[in-house]
Amino acid sequence: MGNAVEHMLPDEQDEMLSLRVLARLLDYPNVDLQQAAGELSDIIDAERRWRAPLRQQLINWCQRIADTDLLDLQAEYVALFDKGRSTSLLLFEHVHGESRDRGQAMVDLMNEYQAAGFELDARELPDFLPLFLEYLSTRPEGEIARWLGEIRHILALLMARLEEREADHALAPYALLALIGAEEEVNEHRDEVKAEAPDDTPEALDAVWEEEAVRFSAESDQDCALQSAEGRRLAERKRSVPSDPINIMPSTGAAKPGPSER
Repeated sequence: MGNAVEHMLPDEQDEMLSLRVLARLLDYPNVDLQQAAGELSDIIDAERRWRAPLRQQLINWCQRIADTDLLDLQAEYVALFDKGRSTSLLLFEHVHGESRDRGQAMVDLMNEYQAAGFELDARELPDFLPLFLEYLSTRPEGEIARWLGEIRHILALLMARLEEREADHALAPYALLALIGAEEEVNEHRDEVKAEAPDDTPEALDAVWEEEAVRFSAESDQDCALQSAEGRRLAERKRSVPSDPINIMPSTGAAKPGPSER
């Protein structure tokens, strides 16, 4: 994904820059991220759709990024997101599990991007959450709310898993849920997450690698996309069943605690 910080220009007031901040915080940490921590904090502080306690937690996260050795940040990121699938930042992996049925859903999302004139960096898959947030940051508020409503169950599950690992990154899905007033949905996943077997152990990773060797020797990605029954069902549901109306939360209301305040 390209560096979101590079695009945070003063004349882009029509874009929801807070989504780009979350995209950058969820991406692989580098020197640019550390140097931009102050700018990111300023954008967070100006986002009145988030209540003050959550804004402060996000700002504190930015400060920890600025103060922590970069190699430690990168090692933490790899351990959190590159080992096992439970905390994957690929959205459709949580929908389709370990199957290859995510193909058509990926095609549909690519079509959404192209129709909006949004060009992808070839290095990332279209359902990579930081990339998806970059896209959402350019869309109208109603469309942002619709998309966040569509994926709120994924965000809640991801938050519960990151929270279980005591990772600052749990604040990102929490902040997205807070934008549509859906923070409480994480409560539905906490017990199941506590009961999950870890998928980042050497034994679990070996099992995944063995499965991948079999799976990728089968059919092509294109065939998977064309034959994805689950993806077609998702697309058909979106065409035939209107989503419940969802709105971005206003900047008023009583404060609710963030993940670390529970």
